[in-house]
Amino acid sequence: MPPADSRPVDNLDDDDYPAYTMGRAAEMLGTTPAFLRALGEHRLITPLRSEGGHRRYSRYQLRIASRARELVDQGTPIEAACRIVILEDQLEEARRINERLRTQGHESQPKTSA
Repeated sequence: MPPADSRPVDNLDDDDYPAYTMGRAAEMLGTTPAFLRALGEHRLITPLRSEGGHRRYSRYQLRIASRARELVDQGTPIEAACRIVILEDQLEEARRINERLRTQGHESQPKTSA
């Protein structure tokens, strides 16, 4: 018997769980399904497919789509907006890796005595 304080994993708490249909995702972003399809064509996001073949989006994907929409709303062409968001994501990941390596480097350096 599981401990009393444990609870089953709730897929809706998972940022990567494909919980939203294309129509709902477009509604949440204030855009059209065609915009979401265009993001897929430009390889910014790749929605998972339901058993029936319908596109399903996660909260993480919707955040990325929202950032692209901001850029497009500011006049950036969709191709450029997608590339910018991809590069921003890659830069953030590189910064996280650098910080982790920097932290690990300080921990592994021998201490010198004065």
